[in-house]
Amino acid sequence: MRDKACLVVGGGRVAAQKVAGLLDAEARVHVVATVVGDAIRALPGVTWEQRPYRAGEVADYWLVITATDDPTVNRAVHDDGEAHRVWVNSADDPGNCAFTLPSRIRQGPLLVTFSTGGRSPALSTWLRRRFSAEFGPEYVTLIELLAAERDAIRRSGRSTEGLDWQRALDSGMLEQIREGNLAEAKERLRSCLSSSSG
Repeated sequence: MRDKACLVVGGGRVAAQKVAGLLDAEARVHVVATVVGDAIRALPGVTWEQRPYRAGEVADYWLVITATDDPTVNRAVHDDGEAHRVWVNSADDPGNCAFTLPSRIRQGPLLVTFSTGGRSPALSTWLRRRFSAEFGPEYVTLIELLAAERDAIRRSGRSTEGLDWQRALDSGMLEQIREGNLAEAKERLRSCLSSSSG
């Protein structure tokens, strides 16, 4: 989403959450709403206009999210999106969505999502809250360790295919990282991979 022009139609609490998500993805965000709330006005880098949605204006954007409580507006934006080949998501209105947004946990390059296909956003959010604590910064260290070993194997001219990465991950590496034993985690990784490369 980096530097992609995105439109959010709606100016309330839900719209502010959607804007924040787009900003996290480094999008350029413009908001159009009959009332633009303080939460949106306070977000840095967001442009906004306090006015009704204008027919066809989705054509100027790469992605559009509606977050209004007006089904007529949601439908108009959705139909415009279909006509102009622009992806539209309508918060809590799956019938007016070209795509749904999963709840997500991001830890560096790790992205874990929870989705119910638009059937129960509340459950997706609950699952994200329930499992957020599981995915701490140790996962970034784990990813870096695995990537470095993979790169080293490839640089040596060997294939990374067929190596028992899953056995390595099941070896307690993550727990060793959590305890600050990075050297032991590396040793477990290398031991598991070398025993599967024969």
